[in-house]
Amino acid sequence: MSGEERLDYLVVGAGPAGLQAGYFLERAGRKYLVVEAGEAPGTFFTRFPRHRTLISINKVHTGWDDPELRLRTDWNSLLSEEHAPLFTSVTPRYFPPADAIVDYLADFAATHGLRIRYNTRITRISRPAPEGAEAGSGARGDFVAETTDGTVLRARRLIVATGVTRPYTPPIKGAELAEHYYDVSVDPAEFVGKRVLIVGRGNSAFETADNLIETAAVIHVAGPGSLKLAWQTHFVGHLRAVNNNFLDTYQLKSQNALLDGDIEYIRKADGPGENGGFLVAVKFSRVAEVVKEIPYDRVILATGFRFDASIFAEECRPELTIKDRFPAQTEAWESPNVPDLFFAGTITQVLDFKKSTSGFIHGFRYGVRALHRILEQRYEDVPWPRRDLAPEPGAVADEVIARVNRTSALWQLFGFLGDAVLLGPDGTAGYVEEVPVAHLHQAVGDGRFGEVDRYLTVTLEYGADHDRVNPFDVSVTRVSQQSTGGIDGRYLHPVVRLFQDGKQLAEHHITENLENEWDSEEFHRTPLVRFLTEHRVPAVPEAAAPGAS
Repeated sequence: MSGEERLDYLVVGAGPAGLQAGYFLERAGRKYLVVEAGEAPGTFFTRFPRHRTLISINKVHTGWDDPELRLRTDWNSLLSEEHAPLFTSVTPRYFPPADAIVDYLADFAATHGLRIRYNTRITRISRPAPEGAEAGSGARGDFVAETTDGTVLRARRLIVATGVTRPYTPPIKGAELAEHYYDVSVDPAEFVGKRVLIVGRGNSAFETADNLIETAAVIHVAGPGSLKLAWQTHFVGHLRAVNNNFLDTYQLKSQNALLDGDIEYIRKADGPGENGGFLVAVKFSRVAEVVKEIPYDRVILATGFRFDASIFAEECRPELTIKDRFPAQTEAWESPNVPDLFFAGTITQVLDFKKSTSGFIHGFRYGVRALHRILEQRYEDVPWPRRDLAPEPGAVADEVIARVNRTSALWQLFGFLGDAVLLGPDGTAGYVEEVPVAHLHQAVGDGRFGEVDRYLTVTLEYGADHDRVNPFDVSVTRVSQQSTGGIDGRYLHPVVRLFQDGKQLAEHHITENLENEWDSEEFHRTPLVRFLTEHRVPAVPEAAAPGAS
């Protein structure tokens, strides 16, 4: 195919984020196209994770009939008004095989008739100035995407959902001598009797180590800082229990070890008296930064991936951040230096890096929905969905309680997405759902939500310092009621905050609950009503107050 096509929205990448963006654009009737270099959706998952088991949970049997609640334990399904297809119908496995997500994404794309062009690799994206525009005028033209088959795609807006597709190599002298998780063999037989060093502290490193436990003679996993466990930090990208078998072999003295320190260099052991392989200098954190040179037969870098910005021409190349691994983004997922260039999917994790879940399907699916609402509001004059509330504390409390007991979006993107109660100067109250909290402050400030006097944010959050406490240590002093308004605020619980002009005025924590059911009149609703009443939420306009003339 060759020629030129004009679009309002070009989505680059048909992974889960690209399909999710395509779904909302299709429903809105926008002129869009999703392009994909592979021959089917989700090409990334045909290769990764290398050991072919996902760590995104798939809990089929929940006891709930509500499809919204079921999404709390379904981390792979994409969002749709039809609630179909769902990943839970593909496999019952709690940790599913990677091939299952490939099949699911193909089914989702076909079911919803998404406009996707496969086997279409973009070679260059430019943004020439509009014809006739004066140099330095700041006039913005269309994005121009050139493909290998000669097609030119012109788009007013660009949504990049390509993920992180290139290995990230840390600045270690001699790193080029090591193998990379990206393409190292996954056959344990190739490591029989070998001494193996794996550089990295994430799930890919431990997934690799676990695969070699039965064959390698010695396995060391190395990296700086303290090892972070997902069950304590609540960040699912930290080490998950399903991958921590290696820690048993370390602590029970089975020849394997976790090395806490920095890798100074990697060199070939081919000097006089050396027996081949590699020598790696490790600067240990626990022993006054003593440097020790350790011999290995194989060295593997499991140090993650990075975003590839090479297809962008200089005039529209996005700024990068976090060791140049991700594109920088505003609170609306827009490039700060390239207007109208937006991002979706795992590359949006820069906004909640290692805190919430934007790097994973169960987080960014809601981010894509919010991004779509931002685009609709900005470019199509479609207001953010809103419903009116009766302007009295009981009605507001009832709406908040109902939402926190059902929402999956605030549950998954905890502390990042929030609902909002918008309080007008005329005493009206309106409820909007699933707005990125940072974007909410910006949007209220510039009038995108109409006239707003004060506003409440409603989020689900873990308590302060929750990641510093061993959740299984019963001797740890419980957080005081005064600090959170609850019995113990370290676990996930609703938080309501009152703002005016972007400044916080008050805060209320709804007491946590073992089964996450915040519906007690005594412990949940009544304290919230009291908080709202004390802070005059909603406020009755002075002219309408009893006795006013």
